[in-house]
Parts: sequence; C-alpha cells; structure tokens
Amino acid sequence: MKLSRPVSWFLLAFGVWSWVVWTTFVKNLIKDASGLAFEHGNPTAYFWVHLVLAITSFLLGTAIGVIGFRGLRALRRESAGTTGTAAKG
Repeated sequence: MKLSRPVSWFLLAFGVWSWVVWTTFVKNLIKDASGLAFEHGNPTAYFWVHLVLAITSFLLGTAIGVIGFRGLRALRRESAGTTGTAAKG
C-alpha cells in the first residue's frame, strides 16, 4: 500500500499529538488533588481506568506515527530514486 504525502504527514502529526496530549494528561492525573485519582494516597479505579486509556493511546499513537514516518521515508526514497534515474537517462 502506498500512502500519499499529506496522509503520511497527518499520521505522523497524529502520533506526535497523541504523545503530547496523553503525556500532559498522565502528569495531571498523577498530580490530581480532587480525590478522583487517589483516595488516602491509594490509586482509585478512576486512576487505573485512565492510566490504561493513556497507555493504549501511547501505543496506538506510536504505531500510527511510525506508519506515517515510514510512508514519508518511502516517498522520499521513491523521489530520490526517480531523480537519480532521470539524471542518468
């Protein structure tokens, strides 16, 4: 399957965005003082559910970002090969 340049950039940007957003969320979750994430210093079900969501998003964001990066790298290799062939011909 061949990805277009805009799609590859979108996937890469989504992966980076996912890491930025969920890293911030996890930092805020750990610092939570409202009583939702921790009760008497112990993690609550709210904490565990949201931590699993964050980890899942990290994994999916990484996978999606890698697909986008590989798509861009393939396009760059393809254009470099085309340019090199045209210069020789």
